Amino acid sequence: MPKIASISTYNPPYALEQSNIEKLTKELFKDKIAQLERLLTVFENGDIETRYFCVPLEWHQTEHSFEERNNIYIELATKYSVEVIQACLQNTTFLQKAIPSEEIDAIIFVSSTGISTPSIDARVMNYLPFSDRMKRIPLWGLGCAGGAAGISRAFDYCKAHPSAKVLVVCVELCSLTFQPNDYSKSNLIGASLFADGAACVLVCGDNVNLPNNNPVPHIVDTASKWMPNSENVMGWNIKNNGLHVVFSKSIPSIISSWLGPFIDEFLTEQNFSKDQLINFVAHPGGKKVLQAYEETLQLEEKQTSISKDVLKKHGNMSSPTVLYVLEQFMLKENNKDDLGLLVALGPGFCGEAILLNWGD
Repeated sequence: MPKIASISTYNPPYALEQSNIEKLTKELFKDKIAQLERLLTVFENGDIETRYFCVPLEWHQTEHSFEERNNIYIELATKYSVEVIQACLQNTTFLQKAIPSEEIDAIIFVSSTGISTPSIDARVMNYLPFSDRMKRIPLWGLGCAGGAAGISRAFDYCKAHPSAKVLVVCVELCSLTFQPNDYSKSNLIGASLFADGAACVLVCGDNVNLPNNNPVPHIVDTASKWMPNSENVMGWNIKNNGLHVVFSKSIPSIISSWLGPFIDEFLTEQNFSKDQLINFVAHPGGKKVLQAYEETLQLEEKQTSISKDVLKKHGNMSSPTVLYVLEQFMLKENNKDDLGLLVALGPGFCGEAILLNWGD
């Protein structure tokens, strides 16, 4: 079983209180949205206190073109990737010694909040001494499912190449996509929820002899699920002035009816049941999403407490968010053979599930 040998996360420089973001949103949308005061309650009711942005709050008080925002995305996504990769490869909480970047065989770069060709991973290679023979696998458009999908593809790679060390890097700068002239409810909900962040995990194949300081999760297997004709559940509408968020109010009800059978089927295939799960590593898409997880998977509230805490302190950062949750699970005390399930949902509409088993 390939293992997740190390992990790191990176917080952008501007820590913003939810109340201050609400105040600015109210100023920008005043007299533009009917019943604005009532709709603004999503800021207080979402159980988010703090979010991190790559730009200061006042940056959003002036107009910015798609070109300007995307150029900032390229610059900062590259910078944050370098930071989080270095932290992951040097994280002695998990690694007994630092891993040189020259030893990395493949990098899976995950993002959906900006556009770059060549992809960001190619730009990162100019700053870190990776091998010029390293495999590059950029993934775009998976949104909130991207972090889980990246680990799943790293698992596939390591099954095919059991001596490989693979980095999964997720960077999302959701704040740069905010549209001050979009008066839709989706945009208002997005403004109350989304944030910026970066995360990196190191996945190693079975033949890699890499001692760890603490038990780390091994990947037993993964599963993907897609829902037909569901393109409008979540994603982007791409217009002349940039990316406009699509965020359907039906997401919690879809989770309730669709996710449970998928997870039951996956666990049955692996000869496990939900009541054997110790660690539930859920992407916190929002307060209602976590409630839907609890209801459909018959989880106790304590099983989603880490996801709730990440949501409270960071908001929804799209693809890296589930890796922030995973980091907290890896930092807590785990017993050998503890079983875990990592789950994230995203545009498509799709789900990614990863069965984990903690070991030496």
